[in-house]
Amino acid sequence: MQQPSRRQTLAGAAGVAAGLGISGAAAGTAAADDAAGSGAAVRRKAAGLLRRMSLEEKIGQLFVVEVYGQSAGTAHAKNRELYGVDTPADVLAKYQPGGVIYFDARRGPDNVREPRQMARLSNGLQRASRIPLIISTDQEGGSAVFRLAAPATLLPGNMALAATRSAADVQESARIIGTELASVGINQNYAPVADVNINPANPVIGVRSFGSDPALCSELVTAAVRGYHRGHVASAAKHFPGHGDTDTDSHHGLPEIRHTREELDRIDLPPFRAAIRRGVDTIMSAHIVVPALDPTGVPATMSHPIITGLLRRELGFDGLIVTDALDMQGASGEFPPDVAPVRALEAGCDQLVLAPEMDTAYGAVLDAVRSGRITRERVDESVERVLMHKLRRGLFPFPYVSESRAVRTVGKRSHLSTARQITDRTVTLVKNDGLLPLSAATARAVLVTGWDTTATKTLAEAVSARPGQTAQALPTGAVPAQSAIDSAVAAAGSADLVVVSANAAAAGKEDGAAQAALVKALMETGTPVVVVALRNPYDIRRFPDVPGYLTGYSHGAPSLESLVRALYGELNPGGSLPVAVASVDDPEQELYAFGHGLRY
Repeated sequence: MQQPSRRQTLAGAAGVAAGLGISGAAAGTAAADDAAGSGAAVRRKAAGLLRRMSLEEKIGQLFVVEVYGQSAGTAHAKNRELYGVDTPADVLAKYQPGGVIYFDARRGPDNVREPRQMARLSNGLQRASRIPLIISTDQEGGSAVFRLAAPATLLPGNMALAATRSAADVQESARIIGTELASVGINQNYAPVADVNINPANPVIGVRSFGSDPALCSELVTAAVRGYHRGHVASAAKHFPGHGDTDTDSHHGLPEIRHTREELDRIDLPPFRAAIRRGVDTIMSAHIVVPALDPTGVPATMSHPIITGLLRRELGFDGLIVTDALDMQGASGEFPPDVAPVRALEAGCDQLVLAPEMDTAYGAVLDAVRSGRITRERVDESVERVLMHKLRRGLFPFPYVSESRAVRTVGKRSHLSTARQITDRTVTLVKNDGLLPLSAATARAVLVTGWDTTATKTLAEAVSARPGQTAQALPTGAVPAQSAIDSAVAAAGSADLVVVSANAAAAGKEDGAAQAALVKALMETGTPVVVVALRNPYDIRRFPDVPGYLTGYSHGAPSLESLVRALYGELNPGGSLPVAVASVDDPEQELYAFGHGLRY
């Protein structure tokens, strides 16, 4: 498909703006007006747009949907299944949603492949939408939650960045991520995570958090918000009011946070307060029950005391409040598709992300307004915020991007170089019984075993790239069977060193026990063993006697390469733990303190 000329695109954008009763000049200066302190000007423009919208258009603006396919005009069977229409453009025409969220092929929509395709998709969706779209994704950094893979630059995740204690590194990482997202037409990143992770068994947050210290989290959340803004994308602090102290994943259940109000004020809320002070654009709610804030037992997403009472009134947040995905079990397990969107709006949320059964959800909101259960004034409040957000982000009258610029920007050399330098600074040496650094002058055979085929292969290739070093990759999986452990033990007999990759060994009971059994069996061979943790740093609590232990907080290739450089002393580990590591048998016994980190 031929890309439209800038003249054609501008003409189309001007037509959209004119149809809404707003001049291109006025729309284009809205963000500048607001930056100059004229928020009232943006509000007036949004109110003008609002007056020209039908009720159906307004309700559409309350939804953020996923669309299947890599272009706006390509038919996909899943669009027909979910929405009764064929193409992403058809989905927009049917619902006129306020936003679209991109996913990679792992979830299914397959929206993000390479820069030119993403930019073309974004432009196509914007052309198909009467009102410019908030196009969002989850690009948090690290290897836990991300949508854009190579050639996009992989920056460290939050906990890895916190190990550097560098707000400058956090800001620069966010700026690079934001710059690359903006270049392909993604104007909202659902990041940074503002949760304070104080539970080592947390299965859903962990390394996505900046750590266990509220002050450090607050400082680095602020830096991330600033960085995303400098990269020209909107920021979103999540998951309000704090998802850091739970051992339940809200994707699969409904967690309960048992903190008192004093503990919430001391632990969970400071990063959100800091983000609000910094001017965060969006805050995402959590599907968690917090009895100290709402004793009725409803998730925060559906709680008026939490969303309106605490976030809107007490904390004074006047930006966009979006739900976490409503198709997650924490929401859908308790509230049917015709109930969840209505309850979230009644609580005070502005946008409904990934509401299941879209026809049912849209119809339920429309019926609630027509019946008077939700007032038209309440709808107008949220739609006005959505429009103000779009005006502030400069989406009127030109929400389009250059495909060629996207190709030049995503994964460019300076971004990759900076990412490597920052990643090197995240490596944390937790334990070293004189085994490290390895001498590059000594020839050795290295067995690389443990979690994940790709990770073990990447580590082994990095080891083998050094003169005199040979490496065998022998992956055992996250839950090593006894046969896999036996194979690793046999291979260790002819190795000079064993490097074991661990992943979330401290979080899962079955995973942890099996990975611990692997490490113990390898140590009993008498061959020196080094464990590298590729996600949470807590894993050493499962095998405290291992002679060497490093963490890179990620299984992304840049982190794996940095870990190998640290093994051979090519970099001096500079990271410090952003969490404390306690004994698995006695949580009150601290093995390694917050801030611990060894150097060569």
